[in-house]
Amino acid sequence: MQFSRRRFMAAAFAAGLVPAARAEEPFPVKTNEWKHLAFKYQRQRVDYETAEPAGTLVVDQSKCLLYLVEGNGTAFRYGVSLGKSAHAWSGEVIIAKMTAWPIWTPAPYHLKIRPDFAQWLPDGMPGGPDNPLGARAMYLYKGNVDTVNRIHGGTKLDQIGKKKTAGCIGMLDCDVIDLFDRVAVGTRVVMLKKAGWFG
Repeated sequence: MQFSRRRFMAAAFAAGLVPAARAEEPFPVKTNEWKHLAFKYQRQRVDYETAEPAGTLVVDQSKCLLYLVEGNGTAFRYGVSLGKSAHAWSGEVIIAKMTAWPIWTPAPYHLKIRPDFAQWLPDGMPGGPDNPLGARAMYLYKGNVDTVNRIHGGTKLDQIGKKKTAGCIGMLDCDVIDLFDRVAVGTRVVMLKKAGWFG
């Protein structure tokens, strides 16, 4: 039997390997950049046993991996960049807001390191390829309080798998777009504590 591209794509959608079609992006995105990561950080479905229910995001600080729990012992896994020890955190939060090509407003700790970022106050830096939040941002709240941490794009290829962010969960733009299309406002995010380091 001939296996056409249409049949392949239909099977891939059914298996959850590719999200639903989306509108064209207003800025360029390297859609296949994830394939240049080390295999352990490449976007893929994996065996994953957890007590967390399907739909939960679990972030493993020690391995710089983010899992979207599917249930039945599987999850969709992404390589990420995480906060340096000074900015690391653990516990549960929720995604309270989701934005494509978001505005970025520097926090006080950004200004301590880069005073020139004050140029983006008070209105923030417009969305685009130079914006530190990249193509998508998912805003993490503890109850009604903004933690100022995000799951976001714009992360460089060589930062995935490393502690390079200021507390956020950084992803490649192509991966954060894929994740964005799979989650919704209200999604729980569980940051696992790395024993001996944080908290």
